[in-house]
Amino acid sequence: MPTSPALPDDAVELAAQAFVYAYPLEYALREIAGFTTGHGTLPVGGPWNELHHGHELLGPETEFVSPNNDTLYSLSSLDLRGGPLLLEVPETGSRYYVLQMIDAWTDNFAYVGTRSDGGRAGSFLLAAPGYSGEVPADTTLIEAPTGIALLLGRIQVDGEDDLATVRALQGEFSLRPLDGSLPAAAGLPPGEAGVPEELRWWETVRVELAAFPPPAEDGPLLEALAPLGLGADSSPYVDPDQELVKVLVEGESRGRALIEQLAKGGKPGPRGWTSGMHFFDYNRYRLGFGTIDSAEWKIADSKQAYATRAAAARAGLFGNHGYEADYEIVYTDADGEPLDGANSYELRLSEPPPVSAFWSLTMYDVPKFLLVANPIDRYSIGDRTPGLAKDADGSLTIHLQSSSPGPEKEANWLPTPAGRFRPIMRMYGPEAPVLDGSYQLPAIHRVG
Repeated sequence: MPTSPALPDDAVELAAQAFVYAYPLEYALREIAGFTTGHGTLPVGGPWNELHHGHELLGPETEFVSPNNDTLYSLSSLDLRGGPLLLEVPETGSRYYVLQMIDAWTDNFAYVGTRSDGGRAGSFLLAAPGYSGEVPADTTLIEAPTGIALLLGRIQVDGEDDLATVRALQGEFSLRPLDGSLPAAAGLPPGEAGVPEELRWWETVRVELAAFPPPAEDGPLLEALAPLGLGADSSPYVDPDQELVKVLVEGESRGRALIEQLAKGGKPGPRGWTSGMHFFDYNRYRLGFGTIDSAEWKIADSKQAYATRAAAARAGLFGNHGYEADYEIVYTDADGEPLDGANSYELRLSEPPPVSAFWSLTMYDVPKFLLVANPIDRYSIGDRTPGLAKDADGSLTIHLQSSSPGPEKEANWLPTPAGRFRPIMRMYGPEAPVLDGSYQLPAIHRVG
């Protein structure tokens, strides 16, 4: 049995801190690898290092946390350790799209798309950390911080009638090995055999930490976690000390509970909405092409950054920075009461969200944060929803309830589940009033 450092007096609290810290790494890698085997929670995927496209807007059959219902997804699970990949994108004109690049720690490290480069045609070389090889002419090098990463694309869809056009556009994107071939992807590192199930998460994280190290700036925290065995070269969990088992099991339980609490968001604003503008600002050291590397988009405090990253993974895995898309979340009505499908509500927008791309309000259940089946198969409502009726003064009233508000109001109806729910307002291409906070969403009012 490998020798572990003596456990400190606050070992359980340290284990809970370790769980919160590493939760996004384990969760993201499980999803990224799952996309290659058909076990990802998005219905898109296939072999490593190939670009795969979804051809339908997502619905309630999707088990992914808070998916959008506005775009077609594209993705590639990248294992760049065998060599770089050449990404070529077409001219997209006025149609919004983004190819978001996410490392193993869920850090958004690059963006290609409408905001970052005007939607122009271009070539990009995606490479592993420390790449020093060939870069073709007129090609931008994008170096991933970790050997495994995710390329996640979203292309705007203006309703069902627009799907064929977007599917054709998807075919103009390409991803291929620079030298024509790549060795088989190594995939995720296996842990040692013989680890009891109650410590499997810790063994998984131990080998993932070694394979996909965090920024050097996290070194002091990793040193503090050493008594837990996460930095050990061989597994301390195969024949573990029973005191260590007790500490890790209790720490994992506390860590999960804390993440669930964090995932509910911070203190809501006076109208009940919690802004996600800075929900993805935990990446402070690995900001590349298309990102904004400035203090206003970085969480300065390390502990807050780790907590925010865990909450973002739990409630909105693989979300964009706020300057790419702002996510506003609400759990309560104007009276501070939880939103519940037993009641009827209205959201009245005196002016629409100011965006350069599009906005939409999408409905999710609680606590799983999934899309919800409903009689009219409508999962979001927004500026591209056909037939929206404006009020006499030009405002827009959205009806939120589980049953029909009546034929005269159904055009503006976003169905809710029968129980608790949590909508998200997405604003793609947020303009200055959104970014500076001068535009505020109104409260949701109960009307029945």
